Amino acid sequence: MLNTFLIVLPIVFLAGVVDSIAGGGGLLSVPAYMAAGLPPHSVLGTNKFSSSFGTFFATLRYHQHGLIDSRVALLSAFFALGGSFLGARTVLLIHPDFLRYLLIVLIPVIAAFTLFNRSLGQHDHSQLQARGRKYSLAAVAATLIGFYDGFFGPGTGTFLILFYTLVLKYDFVTANANTKVVNLASNIAAVTTFIVNSKVIYSIGIPAAVAGIAGNLLGAKLVIKRGSNIIRPIFILVLILLLVKIVYDLLSAR
Repeated sequence: MLNTFLIVLPIVFLAGVVDSIAGGGGLLSVPAYMAAGLPPHSVLGTNKFSSSFGTFFATLRYHQHGLIDSRVALLSAFFALGGSFLGARTVLLIHPDFLRYLLIVLIPVIAAFTLFNRSLGQHDHSQLQARGRKYSLAAVAATLIGFYDGFFGPGTGTFLILFYTLVLKYDFVTANANTKVVNLASNIAAVTTFIVNSKVIYSIGIPAAVAGIAGNLLGAKLVIKRGSNIIRPIFILVLILLLVKIVYDLLSAR
């Protein structure tokens, strides 16, 4: 058990830092649980259990600092849950490999665009959007990204941040804070399912939740203190990790 803690806890802490800044913490924590030898379904269940607590505290911290556009975030959460349900149903009918190939092309483009577009996410121009248009775009995009989450999953929070900055014109800080509300809603729905089906290993999940909370609080503190300057490089790092994971999964399946 000690070896399991030595593998899982430091990486879950780091995953919490990354996730609170730019999403994508699961790209680090899930392999850690797998390396510790947990059964596949327990990997997912225990990861969701621990990450839900970290996301809750990061969301609370962002809310306390007035960084969340609550109406847009809650509307997005509602439609993302519906989209996630549709995606989970669709994956039973269609194999997601075609999406992996598509992302291999899209992710480098998104990373390059973010890297060279220095003005992206630096300033909040969301107030220039008409309220009806903002809510309509949030509902449509949240449904699509929720569908992606249910159908495939990795990097959902990162793509939400990109949508909030690119389409709704939020700065990176507010975009990230809004995303945490959506992530929290989807995590609660998922972890409830895993708990009901006894797929959470609490002896590991509870200490990991503590590590995740610490990581998320540290990440949120960095965002509040340093703003977009800390989010941009971590955002690009998460995109690179996502690309590596997708390519690895495709090669492993052959």
